[in-house]
Amino acid sequence: MKKIFQISIILSLVLSCAEQKSTELKSGIWRGVMAVQDGHQLPFNFEVSKSEAGYRVQVYNAEEVLGIDEISTKGDSIIMRMPVFDGYIAGTFSLDSMNGEFIKDDLDRRVPFLAVSGDSDRFKGNNPPGVEVGGIWETYFSKGSEDEYEAKGIFQQDGSRATGTFRTTTGDYRYLEGVVEGDSLKLSTFDGAHVFLFLARVTDSTMQGVFYSGNHFQEPFEGRRNATYELPDEDSLTYLKEGYEKVDFSFPDENGNLISPDDPEFRDKVVILQIMGTWCPNCLDETRFLVDYLKEKGQEDLKVISLAFEYARTEEAAFRGIRRLKERLGVPYPILLAQYGSSNKQTANEKLPMLNHILSYPTTVFIDKEGRVRKIHTGFNGPATGEKYTEFKTEFHDFVQGLLSE
Repeated sequence: MKKIFQISIILSLVLSCAEQKSTELKSGIWRGVMAVQDGHQLPFNFEVSKSEAGYRVQVYNAEEVLGIDEISTKGDSIIMRMPVFDGYIAGTFSLDSMNGEFIKDDLDRRVPFLAVSGDSDRFKGNNPPGVEVGGIWETYFSKGSEDEYEAKGIFQQDGSRATGTFRTTTGDYRYLEGVVEGDSLKLSTFDGAHVFLFLARVTDSTMQGVFYSGNHFQEPFEGRRNATYELPDEDSLTYLKEGYEKVDFSFPDENGNLISPDDPEFRDKVVILQIMGTWCPNCLDETRFLVDYLKEKGQEDLKVISLAFEYARTEEAAFRGIRRLKERLGVPYPILLAQYGSSNKQTANEKLPMLNHILSYPTTVFIDKEGRVRKIHTGFNGPATGEKYTEFKTEFHDFVQGLLSE
């Protein structure tokens, strides 16, 4: 009996050690893939580190680094919650592998996810590049259909590595990274909200491909080299309807206070009105810019109000997302809940009927000290657009300073 007892203790210790080993996650570089449509996989690289505070993951997309620090493990189960956004990765893991899904509950979307440690290759393949993609591409998505829209491809190539983005009239596709192999261009990004994969065949002057968004959407695109190509003016797409000079609204903040541009706090002030969603990466880029701008300039006569159009199913969940965004980014201005349960732009327009339409999240409305709308900017050219982002910052500053000086 004593022997049996001793054996059981030894087995218990062995199993305990084995379990402890299985719940460790190897530090270092990893390669993750997400399954999109047509049997394709979207790859991305990330790095795992561990401290007393727990695990931390950094996801790499070209120059962008996405930090994930809300990571919980139990046994061999893991949950990684995205910063700000409502998506998360959930699954199981061993020392050097993960298996699970990227989940967005409010949209009922699940994308299969796999990862292995020690692999720094983004795309697999050994073929040398046969074409040069660096430069400007006039591009059309879903050409010939009622959903057609234009874009400006901006790419750089260093050997087989390619980076860049597509700018559209409603924003950019953020940081894309990939490879050129033979006549094939492969680009991907996972930014915590979106799962984007672009695959194309390229000649010296043309490009034809397919854009995949997660495992729920795809569309064709085609482009041609055009070094002088420019998108329509972002300041002319959304405007006030005839007979209007101002925007009028009253929506609650996270404390239940109804806020309006007519409130004393905003009278005789220049007001930046941001139409956005906490789920939107371009909106996140613009919010970071606005927070930094206010910190740097500190103008007492400048105020910002954000109107959030949320697809969270409940009001409580929508405000939870708003509070999370404010805490993560240190947002000092009110973010009001204009809509929840849907981010549909047509429905959103009903909340702001003085606008001809809302084409994009974000849309930015510049209001002078008299409360009059002076400019409406559609979309946001974020850091991934390079020179365009630098140009935007200069134009924003000059226009706002002009309004402040009036």
